[in-house]
Amino acid sequence: MPHDHAIQCVHEPYLVVLSYLVSVLGSFTALQLAVAIPAATSVAQRMRAIVAAGAAMGGGAIWAMHFIAMLACNMDVPVAYDIGLTALSAVIGMVSCMFGLAIAGSGVFGWGKLVFAGVFMGLGVTGMHYSGMAAMLMPADTHYDMTLVAASGAIAVVASIVALWLAFNLRGAMQMFGSALVMGVAVCGMHYTGMAAASFVPNGAGDTVLAGGMSGDYLGMSIFVVTTAVLAGMLVTGLVRQRQRQLVEI
Repeated sequence: MPHDHAIQCVHEPYLVVLSYLVSVLGSFTALQLAVAIPAATSVAQRMRAIVAAGAAMGGGAIWAMHFIAMLACNMDVPVAYDIGLTALSAVIGMVSCMFGLAIAGSGVFGWGKLVFAGVFMGLGVTGMHYSGMAAMLMPADTHYDMTLVAASGAIAVVASIVALWLAFNLRGAMQMFGSALVMGVAVCGMHYTGMAAASFVPNGAGDTVLAGGMSGDYLGMSIFVVTTAVLAGMLVTGLVRQRQRQLVEI
């Protein structure tokens, strides 16, 4: 339900675009790394592939996108972030993606397993988003439209099912890139639907509520720089290993 005195969130268009591009890069990197999961010849190799692909998807395509998109939201009150909850949201995002990949990629690939893994992963992504929202420190109370919260969760589940299907059924670089573009739209759709579900009402607490938190601008830009560098390194590694596998098969 809207509030008459709710604080308005005005999004910076260039940061919205940047959040989408980060999500696309994370998605493409995750798809490249996921190729190694079914190709693994040992449990250790399979676990490394799952961790790498899950970290790229959960940490890059979803979590980093989330906080850059939060930076895009300009409000008339100062905002900081609780470091513990911010870190927890990152863990939730990455672990849920790792488990989703592990479930969907175990044994014979099937739709029942895919849907189960997608629901698990989608709920984890939703938990990442709202724990990230809970990390916000500001002199305002957050209220949610539960219909839009449910819609954001549904988008996360559908996006997760699609992402997992793509991860185990695509091989060509152009197919993966096109799919990453679609995944970026889905991830952003989930985030901005979740943001639309929230309204922020001033509570008169003052700036003392920001004590102990990290500046939103500093956090967002730090996440962007570190995530982009890590994803670029992971992507190059994934491309090199895929090329090596192709040469061995020839």
